[in-house]
Amino acid sequence: MPTTRRHLAGATLGLAAARGASARALGPQDLLDRIAPQREAVIHLAREVITMDPRQPRAEAVAVVGDRIAAVGSLAELQALAGDQPFRVDRSFEGKVVLPGFIEQHVHPVLSSLTMVSEVIAIEDWDTAGGFSPAARDEAGYRRRFAEALAAHRARTPGAPFITWGYHPQFHGPISRAWLDAQAGETPVVVWHRSTHAFHLNTALMQRLRMDEAFLGSFTPSEAAQADPAAGHFYEQGALKLMERIAPLIATPERMRRGLEFTVGLYHRNGITTAAEPGGFYAKPLQDAINAVYAPDTTPFNHYFIPDGKSFAAMFPGDGAAQLREAQKPLAWGAGRVRWLPKQIKLLLDGAIYSQLMQMRDGYTDGHRGAWIMDPEVFSLAFQTYWDADYQIHIHNNGDGGLDVLLANLERAMRRRPRFDHRTTIVHFGFAAPEQIRLAARLGCIVSANPYYVTALAGRYAEVGLGPARARRMVPLREAAEAGLPISLHSDMPMAPAHPLTLIWAAVTRLTAEGTVMGEEQRIPLDLALRAMTVEAAASIRLENELGSITPGKLANFTLLEESPYAVPPEALKDIPVWGTVLEGRVQPAPPGPRRRAGLPRRLAGGEAPSGRFAGGAALAAACAGHPFCVHRGAEAALGCGCGGDAFSALIAAALARAGEEEGAR
Repeated sequence: MPTTRRHLAGATLGLAAARGASARALGPQDLLDRIAPQREAVIHLAREVITMDPRQPRAEAVAVVGDRIAAVGSLAELQALAGDQPFRVDRSFEGKVVLPGFIEQHVHPVLSSLTMVSEVIAIEDWDTAGGFSPAARDEAGYRRRFAEALAAHRARTPGAPFITWGYHPQFHGPISRAWLDAQAGETPVVVWHRSTHAFHLNTALMQRLRMDEAFLGSFTPSEAAQADPAAGHFYEQGALKLMERIAPLIATPERMRRGLEFTVGLYHRNGITTAAEPGGFYAKPLQDAINAVYAPDTTPFNHYFIPDGKSFAAMFPGDGAAQLREAQKPLAWGAGRVRWLPKQIKLLLDGAIYSQLMQMRDGYTDGHRGAWIMDPEVFSLAFQTYWDADYQIHIHNNGDGGLDVLLANLERAMRRRPRFDHRTTIVHFGFAAPEQIRLAARLGCIVSANPYYVTALAGRYAEVGLGPARARRMVPLREAAEAGLPISLHSDMPMAPAHPLTLIWAAVTRLTAEGTVMGEEQRIPLDLALRAMTVEAAASIRLENELGSITPGKLANFTLLEESPYAVPPEALKDIPVWGTVLEGRVQPAPPGPRRRAGLPRRLAGGEAPSGRFAGGAALAAACAGHPFCVHRGAEAALGCGCGGDAFSALIAAALARAGEEEGAR
């Protein structure tokens, strides 16, 4: 097998085979062994190794030395290659299928945490931090569930705000401030839209937040245009402004800690070894709070962050140089398994697809209009600024009207200052016309798509707002692939469950929640979908030299499945059990899944927090005890307060205070 030989030739294991076995005088290699003894190699034998490396797509075993892949091949080949280097054969994966570690290159840990600890009443099933929440996809079902959950909340915690996430007007019908007042009376209510880009509030909540004329008068014209205080409705830029007042209510220390710990089990259980957030909340104390949960070495994944250019544009309108300077600050905010990616930035264009606020060329069938998250002129200044500084620019875009603005800016930049391998990323890729796809490919774009939009939305949007022709073209991945656009997949959790196999299933089948196939011609092959969660996902954040394929020299990050994706029908892809992961050589069986109640449907979404404290509690406690915000002295005291307790509260309080100060300064 010459291909395999080439694959093995440069491996660390090959050093031992070159030595003579007979006794001889000490030579340079013997002296080197005394100074730096060889590490033991571990040869993992599997039912099948799917490498995502075209030079050797399949193998029987993979050898790991330390945190790196040393060689790939058959068991006999790897044993022979080891020579007299110490090694052991690990047969614990003998019945498993090994793939490169799944890469979730677009998740939102704060939003995921806070939504999953809310009362979830959404258009699909979710396994939340509080247990299983079945789907509600019609108005009657939503209103019944809302009333039941509100009554239980008032009985359990009288007077406390009721926070619910998942409402979607195209499925659940209209709600208003008056309707919420009639339902809840004096109980403050926050209805958080399924998109997370909008809120509906009742009068009691608005009074609690002191949303008086002075506060409402501080809205900019763009913010005021996306707010309807009389209806209690705040969306896109209006919702971002509202965060100044509502954040301390929905982002309490307990909610944040519980939610972040939930995501640790969620990612691990679903086979994720690398996650990334493009454009999270810009506040160092809030990042420190995330680090308190994600940074310990015991965390079963690495998490990367990309700075939020939208925040810098709001802080320094019209001043590109200041925006660039500010983008450098978060790069030092990482710790342990939390890292920031240099020379990458996230910008946002049009509104959320879940709100039907994406900018569509042909508008909407009911006459409503889309919205801008960054006004086009604000976006253009930011885009051209970061382009000239050689950044990779990730751009949230959903509608074809928004894509026109994105491509016009990119074409202008390429004509003015050509760049190659710039990897300008169309994020979400909700709608794109054929000529836009061809232009994007010609200009050197890449696509980071959310195929779950088709599952969750296409069936309903064919009837409301868009019509069947446009719904069939939602997330047109096959057309993008045929045009030569590199494609990766993401969940944008909580926009979809952080469950890579569900994303692969959605891209391959285009099955809707109604059970129909929407846009059969846009389905992509399984090979492409698997690459989109591994090697192409790595390339989309410029980590392809370290991650994404089982190739000698890369980090030993693997996802272990009980069945091969190639051995099950496409409809069953999302249901393949995940055994666990390997992170940089460390074997990590997945924690137990959530307990299921009899008679409930099989889940689409993924996982609940481990019971009790986060599994890395001791390491987290030690980190907490050494943190400047910690009020305790010593790891034992920190562990006693629940992996941080008051220290975590201090982190969140500081984050919210900082956010308020910055918002006020604007």
